[in-house]
Parts: sequence; structure tokens; C-alpha cells
Amino acid sequence: MHILFIEDEAKIANFVRAGLKEQGFVVDYCDNGDEGYRRALDNTYDALVLDIMVPGKDGLSILKSLRRQGHNVPILLLTARNELDDRLEGLNLGADDYIAKPFFVEELIARLHAVVRRSAGDRQNLLCVGPLKLDRIAREVTCDCQIVELTSREFNLLEYLMRSPGRVFTRTQILEHIWGYDFNPSTNVVDVCVQRIRKKIDGIGGAGWIESIRGVGYRFRDDGKQR
Repeated sequence: MHILFIEDEAKIANFVRAGLKEQGFVVDYCDNGDEGYRRALDNTYDALVLDIMVPGKDGLSILKSLRRQGHNVPILLLTARNELDDRLEGLNLGADDYIAKPFFVEELIARLHAVVRRSAGDRQNLLCVGPLKLDRIAREVTCDCQIVELTSREFNLLEYLMRSPGRVFTRTQILEHIWGYDFNPSTNVVDVCVQRIRKKIDGIGGAGWIESIRGVGYRFRDDGKQR
């Protein structure tokens, strides 16, 4: 799951980022609202976590602007202010959930899964293409009814490709979505990760589903039978 996290308190930001990454989230982070708003407009995220009180464009203004422009990405608000008026204003502006500081990162993760699940709908939580089935909630992949053991990165990459069969993703797109902005664009981690996934699924009926596009990147083969 690819998250945009906007929070100006370094201690909280470091703690939350570490907790999310441990659970397989890819986290883009920024400490001011202006940059956060730009990233939200320029990129595709599974969810946003916004602190209300950040420098520049504040969280509620970001939320309001995104909703006015028709962006329906799930948004969870963070704030030290837990008064009723703040909660009501955030929810009325279109926030999907609200959590007050201090909080446990485990609760934040649970709430993120909940808002994404509600947004996507239960049916879309199970991706089925050919012999492969990917359960986004249980984070389980099976191929011909056999469980495929994947790391968090491998799971996230396979999910990213399976969500759009037939669509070609460049290595840069994959790198930014799965590894985030901190990685060197010249790294070969994408190719290595794809090779590992292929090795794990090819032997149990998944051969040929991840296709290489010379000089560009990868795509998941589209056989027209996705559910």
C-alpha cells in the first residue's frame, strides 16, 4: 500500500514511518502542506495521512482542495486537537477517518486498512488473473491453489502489476510506487524483485504472466479474465 504522510513533528513522523514500513507500506513523506498537496496532485496513492497543523497549506485545506477537484483517495486526519468541532469539520470536508494524538501506530495501520477497504469495496480486495489470486487484506497469494511465499516488497510489486493487467509500467514508476522516492533511479532492484517473483510462481503454473517490455519496464499479461 502506497501512502502519502504529511506531518511536521519529526519524532512522530519517524516513529510512524518506521511502523508503517515494517508492515509493508510504502511511505512518501513530507513535512509541509505545500509540498504534500503537490505530491497528492501529481501522484497516485492508496491513502493519505494528513496532520491538520502543518506549515504551509494545512491538512484541512489540503483535504478540502482535493475533494473539490474530485480526488476520492481515502484520507485519514491526524491532529493534537481532539475537540468535537475539529472532528466534525474534517469529516464534513470528506475525511474518511480521524485519529487524535497520541495514538498507537497499530491503530493507525488498522484504520488505514479499514478506509482503503471501504473505498475499494470488498470485491476488489481479491485480485484474480489466470491461475493467480491475490488477497489484499490477508496479504496472501496463491497460484493454482498453492500458497506463494512472498516478501512485502514482492507482494506489493505483484499487487501493483495485477491491479492493471495489460498496462505497461516503467521501471521508474514501479520504483517510486513500491520503494518510494529515496531510492536511486539507476538501481536494478526492480529487475531483481521481478526475477524473484517469477522464480516463485513459474514453477506452479504462473509462467509468463509478468512480461518484460524491452527498454521500458513490465506489465502483467491481460488474458481478459480478471475478476
